[in-house]
Amino acid sequence: MIRFHLKRKISDWEFREGRHLTIAELAEKSGVARPTISRILNQKRYNTTTDNIGRLCAFFDCPVEELVEYVRDE
Repeated sequence: MIRFHLKRKISDWEFREGRHLTIAELAEKSGVARPTISRILNQKRYNTTTDNIGRLCAFFDCPVEELVEYVRDE
């Protein structure tokens, strides 16, 4: 299963910038639809496109490994 670390990336960004980052702002600045971001944050096993992952990595200026992780199914 793929596990997203989007909450962690948002938290790191907020700490660095010293302000809150809303889902709407992230959607606008990253180019990823707000419902997609919400699903990534809240739905286990959500399936999204590599384009969306790329856009989020570009926004957070991070490699893919910091945003997603492979976890073996139990």
